[in-house]
Amino acid sequence: MLSSSPVVYSSGPVLLTLLNLVNTYTVTNLSIFLVALVFSFLPYIFRNNLTSDKGTALPPGPPLRYAFLRKYPERVLHKWASTYGPLFSVWMGNQLFVVISDPKIAKDLLVTQGAIFSSRKNYFMKNETILAGRALTGSPYGDKWRQHRRLAMQFLTPKAVASFDHVLDYEASILVRSLYNESKQGSLPLDAAAYCGRYALNNMLMISFGTRTDSSSSPLVERAIEHAMEFMELTGPWSNAIDFIPALQWIPTRMRSRGRKLHKDHLDVYGDMYLAAKARMDSGEIVPECLARTLIETGEKEKLDWEDMCMLTAVFTLGGVHSTSGLLQWFLALIPSYPDIQAKAHEELDRVVGRDQWPHVEDEVRLPYIRAIIKEVQRIHSPSWMGTPHCSTEDFEYNGMFIPKDTVIVLNLFTMHHNEERYPDPYTFNPDRYLGDDLSCAESAKLGDPMKRDHWAFGGGRRICPGLVVAERELFLAISRILWTFNVHALPTEPISLEEYEGMSGRTPMPFRVRFEPQHEGVHEAVAGIEELSC
Repeated sequence: MLSSSPVVYSSGPVLLTLLNLVNTYTVTNLSIFLVALVFSFLPYIFRNNLTSDKGTALPPGPPLRYAFLRKYPERVLHKWASTYGPLFSVWMGNQLFVVISDPKIAKDLLVTQGAIFSSRKNYFMKNETILAGRALTGSPYGDKWRQHRRLAMQFLTPKAVASFDHVLDYEASILVRSLYNESKQGSLPLDAAAYCGRYALNNMLMISFGTRTDSSSSPLVERAIEHAMEFMELTGPWSNAIDFIPALQWIPTRMRSRGRKLHKDHLDVYGDMYLAAKARMDSGEIVPECLARTLIETGEKEKLDWEDMCMLTAVFTLGGVHSTSGLLQWFLALIPSYPDIQAKAHEELDRVVGRDQWPHVEDEVRLPYIRAIIKEVQRIHSPSWMGTPHCSTEDFEYNGMFIPKDTVIVLNLFTMHHNEERYPDPYTFNPDRYLGDDLSCAESAKLGDPMKRDHWAFGGGRRICPGLVVAERELFLAISRILWTFNVHALPTEPISLEEYEGMSGRTPMPFRVRFEPQHEGVHEAVAGIEELSC
């Protein structure tokens, strides 16, 4: 299990780790770098014993300072939580992190004290380099963030998502049809990653631009997934030293170059789609209700510039691609190992929906076991074990521990999702633990008792993921229809790893193939009735 895997984090002298990030320099440049690095580290020495005015100390934590954590950082955090307790602190370069590993503490800080713990850190890589000060989920509180969130939330409320039910329903049908056809009706094994990516992308493209891709091999699918993964690689809480060692921000490191390239890629890809939507409207074509149309119609009034338009649509679109696609891939990686769970799901679908039609949105409340499977996938394989960190805007004391202003607050989801008090036998995939839980994720997040919340995959507090309603809808339609249509089998000669994964901040399984066996005689007729549309 993950808990028995070796701990992986930055090893060796911090200086050597940092120098590995730097390209080839002249002696002069290297000298400047070393001098700047020394001065960057001087404040650490004086802040080691940082306390409040009352003498209250920081939460306990490891004695060393780290440049950044490498792959599988959740393993390090889980080990530290067991050593230092459910609230501990760690220094990454010049930045103090406080890590929450308990649901009760999460509620106390992120909900009860949400006025203090709901901002975001202004990172050099994410905010300044890639998003140029424009971000929906990652920006500090401010007028720009409020404007972007107001514009985006027009399409993310429950009522707004319901108006796109026909889009999500159609794309779920296309996903299943693609798996059926490309696997030659189950005779060929398939790597479903591109199909999951296209499903999530098409949903967000329709909401963002009123358009969609016409196949899983579309270059846009590949680019969107690449951009989402690159964004997660570059902007995770501890992905790179450049955010925590200010000296590196003045040196042309490979990381900085990657961030600038991703910024340009966002402008190119999403700028082109924005211009295409505008050209359609200018020609008199009716563009469906979507974010781009709203920005075109209100851009002048809202005083939005070109980068506002591009970055808002880019973040809005990509924010819904990686997590949904990743969760579908984890579901497909998990479910072949549990034929008994598949059998129970098939029984519920046969009894409630029947074999003459696919499940639809209105069937969700009548399919508690399907909902339980989805919740358990989100618990045991959250698409990110650290979410998007919060940031404190004031000094605060909690249970005898001092949390200074400008501290980054991280939810340690791996430890929280493997809490034995909340989830008995937490390393076992067991949907039964959610039977009797009839609440949606959004409803569950509002419960007064945090130990009764289903999971924390969408974060918590005032900055909970704004797209959780559409994500829940997407996951239900895709997973219920896959289970209605197929028995999913692993290949005897190709074991699927459930411990290793690709990515650092964001997580997707290592590449794998499965076999999609049609589950009953009604499958062919259902699939044959779906036609691919183009927009």
